[in-house]
Amino acid sequence: MVSLKDRLTEILIKNKLLTQEQLKQAIEEQKKKGGTLSEAIINLKFIREQDLMTVLSEGLNFPPIDLKRFKVDSEVVNIIPYEVARRYRILAISRIGEVLTLAMADPLNIFAIDHVASLTGYKINPIIANSQDIMAVIESVYPDTTKEIINDLMRQIDSSAIELVRQEISEEATTQTVSIDDAPAVKVTDWILEEAVNKKASDILIEPFEKKVRVRYRIDGILQEAQNPPRYMHDSIVSRIKVMSLLDIAEHRLPQDGRFKAKVSGKEVDFRVSILPSSFGEKVAIRILDKSQAMLDIDRLGFNEHLVEQLKKLVILPHGMILVSGPTGSGKTTTLYSLLKYVDSPQKNIVTVEDPVEYQLEGINQVAVRTEVGLTFGSALRAILRQDPNVIMIGEIRDFETVDIAIKSALTGHLVLSTVHTTSACGSIVRLINMGVEPFLIDAAVICVLGQRLVRRICQYCKEEQKVSMQILNSLKVKMPDGMKPTFYKGKGCQRCFNLGYSGRLSIGELLILTPAIRELILKRAQEHIIKQQARKEGMRTLREDGIRAALAGLTSLEEVVRITAADD
Repeated sequence: MVSLKDRLTEILIKNKLLTQEQLKQAIEEQKKKGGTLSEAIINLKFIREQDLMTVLSEGLNFPPIDLKRFKVDSEVVNIIPYEVARRYRILAISRIGEVLTLAMADPLNIFAIDHVASLTGYKINPIIANSQDIMAVIESVYPDTTKEIINDLMRQIDSSAIELVRQEISEEATTQTVSIDDAPAVKVTDWILEEAVNKKASDILIEPFEKKVRVRYRIDGILQEAQNPPRYMHDSIVSRIKVMSLLDIAEHRLPQDGRFKAKVSGKEVDFRVSILPSSFGEKVAIRILDKSQAMLDIDRLGFNEHLVEQLKKLVILPHGMILVSGPTGSGKTTTLYSLLKYVDSPQKNIVTVEDPVEYQLEGINQVAVRTEVGLTFGSALRAILRQDPNVIMIGEIRDFETVDIAIKSALTGHLVLSTVHTTSACGSIVRLINMGVEPFLIDAAVICVLGQRLVRRICQYCKEEQKVSMQILNSLKVKMPDGMKPTFYKGKGCQRCFNLGYSGRLSIGELLILTPAIRELILKRAQEHIIKQQARKEGMRTLREDGIRAALAGLTSLEEVVRITAADD
C-alpha cells in the first residue's frame, strides 16, 4: 500500500522542489517533534504551504480545497461523528445524492475511506486539505456539549456510585475528603472513572491546556477523546483524585504517584495514579486494573496454538530464563502472570519482584519495589535468593545489576521469568549483550524469548468481509495455497463497540527458541537480522506473519496488523 509520505517524497524530489539533504533533514525534524512530514517541510521553510498543496494535488490527482475560505455546512459536517473526524483528520464538506465529499489530510488512507463509507452508507469523494486547517474547523464547527454533559451529571450521577475502598485512612486524608466531598467535581470525577471502567479502558488521561481540559480513555490500545469538563473544574478534579490516592493535595511542583481501590458498578477495581506538573497545571494518568477483565490464562490470550504448546513445554523446565519482549502496553506482564498461574502448585515456591504489583495472585509471594527506601530490583533479588525459590518473576530487566543477578539465578537452578523493552524477540539478545552480559552467559542461561504485541479484535456483532487489492497483498507478502483466495474482515462499527469496529484485544507473538544454531550465532555476537534469518529458517513465525495469520482467521483486521507490526526484512 502506497503511503502519503512515500508519494509526497516522490513528487517533491521528482519536481526538484526538495533535495535529498532537505528530505533527510525534514524526516529528522518529524521524528523529533512529531506531526506529519508535510508539516515538518513547511516548518523548515523548504516550501510554502500553498505551493505544497498545489504540488500534492497535481501529483495525487486529488482536487485541493482551502478551508480558510470555505464556509462549511454544519449539517453535512455532523454526518461523520466527532471522534472519527478527529482520528482520521477528515471533514465532510459536501453531500450530493449518494456521494459525500471529504476533505482529507491523507487522501490515500483507504482504511479511513472504507470506515466512513461503511459508517455513513455514502460513496466517498476525497479531496486534499491542510491537516491543521481540518483540525481547526473540526474544533470550531462540532457542537460543544460540555455544559449539557455537566448538567446531566449534576442531575443523574449519584456520588455514591464510586465507593472508595480503604484499609487505612489518616486523619488528614479524612479531613481533606470532607472538605471537597460536596463539590460538583466529585460527581464529575466519579463519572469519568465509571465511564472508563464501563468502556473497558486501560488508562485515563486528564490533560490541562490553556483554555480547556482534555479527557482521553485508552480503549484497546487506542486513545479516544471523551467529553471534556470545563477548564475551571480541573484543579478540583485533580484534588479529588489526590485525596482518593492519599497524596499531598498542597504539592503542585513535584510528580506524585499513588493508588486506590474503588467499587465501580458493583465490582472492585484498582486504580494506579501518576500526577505530573505541566505548563498549564497537573496532568493525571490513571491506569485501570480491573480484575474482572483480567484473563490470566495462557490459552485465552489469543496466541496461536502452536506457540502456546511450545511455551507450556518450556515453562515447566526446572531452570533457565524465559524473557518476554515488547514495548509498553504490549501485554508482557499479563503473559508472565499467565505463565506463573500455569506452573503454580503447592510443591513450588514462587516469588515475584515488581514495580508495582499489578495483580495480587493467590498463593504467590509478590514483592513491590520501593526505591525510596532502598528496595530495588537488585536488593530484592538478593533477598529472594535466600528464600529458597523454585520460580522467580522479575517485572522488568532495566539495568546490568538486575540482569546479572537474574542470569546467575537461572544458572544456579532457578526458573527465571522476566520482561525486556525491545521491539523484537531477536533484538532482546542484542539488548542483553549491549547491557554488558557476556554471550556465553546468554547461551548458558536463556531458554527462549517471546516477542509480543496486542492487536484489536474485530467486533463480532458488526464484522463484515473486507476487499483488499492484490497490490496490498503482494506488498505484505500474503501467500496462500494454490487456488485459495485470502479473505479478510473488518468491523463496520455498531453500538456495542462504540462505532469503533473493534472490541477487546488479542496477543500475537514470535517465539525465539535458543537452538544450537542460534546459540552459535550468539557466541559469535551476530547481528539481530542474522539471528532472525536463522530463526525463520528453523520455523519461527514473525510478528507480522502471526498478525496476518490472525487476520486471515477473521480475528483482527489487516489494517490493525500493519499498524502494530513492522515489515520483515
